[in-house]
Amino acid sequence: MNAVDPIRDYEKINEFEEKMRMIGEREHILFLLGIYTGLRISDLLKLKVSDVKNRSHFVLKEQKTKKLKKVFINRYLKTELKKYIIGKSSNNFLVQSREGQNKPLSRQRIWQVLKKVSLEIGLDSIGCHTLRKTFGYHYYNKTKDVVFLQELYNHSSPAITLRYIGTSQDLKDKAINNMDFRRR
Repeated sequence: MNAVDPIRDYEKINEFEEKMRMIGEREHILFLLGIYTGLRISDLLKLKVSDVKNRSHFVLKEQKTKKLKKVFINRYLKTELKKYIIGKSSNNFLVQSREGQNKPLSRQRIWQVLKKVSLEIGLDSIGCHTLRKTFGYHYYNKTKDVVFLQELYNHSSPAITLRYIGTSQDLKDKAINNMDFRRR
């Protein structure tokens, strides 16, 4: 499995969002859920309409860690969710597949869509963890609060969290870019 990167550039995030909106409202809402909550795709796919309808938070049991997590729904995400769930049954999966009855969209389909959009806008190393990493990368760059991210991601150390969100790579790139051995 290849490592994937966060979307570092705000313009690319906005471009990605618009492309996802053009593909469909469920793809758009999944993108927003990923970048605004920092949750794994596997956890987002378990959400039902009733989990988010008229709520400020939702609670889920993380598939990987089996821990309960209470997640705040920010203002923009709440507005978009409200529009998205109009007319949807409360017991339906939030991001529903068109195949079968009341099944969530598959992780494979999500990967295909993310890959397609990333190629269209010129991004490399994109996958299902990209949305989660994008949340962490921008949260950290805004706040420098690695402890919160470490707790959110259930990582064992801040170093693991920084490596996961791509900040360690940014620092390495910057250090190498600033090297200059020419005589002055």
